[in-house]
Amino acid sequence: MQADVALRTLASTPRARRGSPAAPQQESSLSAAEKQLSAALMRVNHSGEVCAQALYQGQALTAKKVSIQAEMEAAASEEVDHLAWCEQRIKELGSHTSVLNPLWYGLSFGIGAGAGAISDRLSLGFVAATEEQVCEHLSGHMGELPESDSRSRAIVEQMIVDEKAHAASALRNGGLPFPAPLKAAMGLVAKAMTESSSRF
Repeated sequence: MQADVALRTLASTPRARRGSPAAPQQESSLSAAEKQLSAALMRVNHSGEVCAQALYQGQALTAKKVSIQAEMEAAASEEVDHLAWCEQRIKELGSHTSVLNPLWYGLSFGIGAGAGAISDRLSLGFVAATEEQVCEHLSGHMGELPESDSRSRAIVEQMIVDEKAHAASALRNGGLPFPAPLKAAMGLVAKAMTESSSRF
């Protein structure tokens, strides 16, 4: 089952349960430079969602409690929407998803499985810390995306709402709050991923 999820994440276009937030927005006339910028940012966001899928699947695999496993799988299901929205937008902008996604998936799956194997509290805490950083990252993208790219901006806005909810849920269910130094170290790893994915 895990292999099937990985293949569907990496080798096929995911199917969203919810309609894309971009749908009500009219396509703007973007310059070549603006399209390139938007595509790079949305490619990073897509890679982030690939990592989220792997992280949640790894955590669900090693979760101690059935309730925690179910929560991880439910969160992964919601992240599929983000994956699909980002991929669709990238195609609309005439670009491609990151060729490094298989690498990010493998690393994230290992991290998620490792956290889950240690304890459910650590696993949930890792989710909360990760989602908090994702929200900061997405908020930064809102400042970088062209003002006229309303379709990309609508997607990112909804992703922020969903990721905040995931972080709050993880802490509410007993997640271990991470200290600032550990969050800073996680941020350095995330920076390496985002810079690589934006180019490739």
